[in-house]
Amino acid sequence: MDNSPYGSRAVSKFVRLTPRKARTLLGVVRKRNVVEALNQLQFIQSKPARWLYKTLKSAVHNAENNLNLNRESLVVLEAKIDEGPRLKRSKSKNKGGRHPIIKRTSHVTVVVGEDE
Repeated sequence: MDNSPYGSRAVSKFVRLTPRKARTLLGVVRKRNVVEALNQLQFIQSKPARWLYKTLKSAVHNAENNLNLNRESLVVLEAKIDEGPRLKRSKSKNKGGRHPIIKRTSHVTVVVGEDE
């Protein structure tokens, strides 16, 4: 998507993930070799892992195509999951009442670059 001064980055926005639950996976990819991180994420059976995998793969392709970097030398420099806008829904209850349901969204950001 966009190239920062110290690496290539990719962002997935408005993803239907709860940020709090999704952040538990960030330790798997941070400061790790890209090939290792992709292998780890590939075998984790969760929705946040799928989105992290997609975003990391996109950042790797951006680095290869735009900056002519080698995949084996790439490291995950930054991985973060920020909170996006909340979708407000409601569920009907008895006596004509309603209860609010808040569906949270996330912005997944991954920056890859060469280790120094």
